[in-house]
Amino acid sequence: MTQKATLTELNVYPLKGGGGTPLTTAELTPRGLRHDREFMLVTPEGRFLSQRDHAEMARLRPSYDGEVLTVEVAGAETLVHKATDTGDVLDVMVHRHECQGVDQGDDPARWFSALLGTDCRLVRFTGHRPTSRGGGETMFADSYPLLVLSAESLADLNARLDEPLPMNRFRPSLVVEGLGPYGEDSVRLLRVGGCVIEMMKACARCVVTTTDQDTGERGREPLRTLASYRTIDRGIRFGQNALPRTTGELALGDPVEILETK
Repeated sequence: MTQKATLTELNVYPLKGGGGTPLTTAELTPRGLRHDREFMLVTPEGRFLSQRDHAEMARLRPSYDGEVLTVEVAGAETLVHKATDTGDVLDVMVHRHECQGVDQGDDPARWFSALLGTDCRLVRFTGHRPTSRGGGETMFADSYPLLVLSAESLADLNARLDEPLPMNRFRPSLVVEGLGPYGEDSVRLLRVGGCVIEMMKACARCVVTTTDQDTGERGREPLRTLASYRTIDRGIRFGQNALPRTTGELALGDPVEILETK
């Protein structure tokens, strides 16, 4: 294939349900971008917390350097937590998927519980969690370690909306410019820089997309508009879940090449 495009955004989400950290470079590992969804909040029963039920999580601004997790949020003291792998190992659930996390102790648990008004614990991923298809692996992501979205797909959606929405509503890992509107739907293999990524399935969209990622406030869009033209297989689809097939360094401006279409 000769069509080429460019990588224009890289985003990592160290805390599941929290805001994204934009990057200029990132290491692509077998589990996705390094440190993506490495931490998660869980109920006392081990079920994950997300923006679906706690929209205020959108206001959390986590960053993680491999040793210290920092979480900033307007109007509250910043959490600075040195990650540990020696806490209790808890059985936890991401949707219907069982996995494990290392409890990060009482201090972050108190901080998040007070902030969100619900009893919760912070855990760090441990062990191995295979993806349901494709032979890949992931940490605490919903299903697949990568989400790829075309810049032109958002532009097409915004042309249908009364008020345009930013890309962060859709929480992509990689944003590519040059595929055309919904061009990601027809691609099976992409080379991004020196890495190969396989598109696995269209991403089903939920109420998180209606959540302002700065304020936590919710509206009706974009789900109402997307439902009118992007309802596929009984779900509202926007963007593609993907798996790394080779690993390495990614950087903004990397060339993106279609290797194989569906």
